[in-house]
Amino acid sequence: MAGRGTGHRAGRDVGRDGRRPSICPTLLYADARAAIKQLTEAFGFTEMSVYEDGDGSVLHAELAQGNGAVLLGSKGRGGPFDEAMRDTGPCAVYIAVADVDAHHQRALAHGAEILVPPTDQPYGSRDYLARDAEGNLWSFGTYAPEVPSP
Repeated sequence: MAGRGTGHRAGRDVGRDGRRPSICPTLLYADARAAIKQLTEAFGFTEMSVYEDGDGSVLHAELAQGNGAVLLGSKGRGGPFDEAMRDTGPCAVYIAVADVDAHHQRALAHGAEILVPPTDQPYGSRDYLARDAEGNLWSFGTYAPEVPSP
C-alpha cells in the first residue's frame, strides 16, 4: 500500500484538542482521485493523506477544512463499508468558512456546479450550495455551531 501522511494516532484525545475532529463525513467516489482534485482545487480542502492500493485505488484519504476533516475512498474495493455504501445516494455536508464570497469565487473559478449563490439567511448565516462531480452536495457558510466542551 502506497501512502503519505502522518498515519493513525488512535486514542489521543479525539475531538478534544482542537486538531482532531470527532465527526468526519465519509464518502466513497467512483473516481476518488478526481474528487480529491475537485475538493482541494475548487473548495479549498487541504490534502492531509492518501493511501492507495497497488492498482491506484484510493483506500483512504483525509482532507482538512478549517478544524474539520472529510474522509474518502474509492467505490468498488469490497469490504463491509463499501458493501454497506453500495446502494446509498449522494450525501450533503456543511462546512463553515470565514469568507463565503471569496470561497464561492474560488469554486466558480474551478468550474464547480453552483446550485445556490451566496445568500444571506434569516438566521444570520451567509452561505452557498454546490454539487460535486458525483452528486454530493456541499454547503459553505458563515454559521459554525458552538459545541460544548466535554
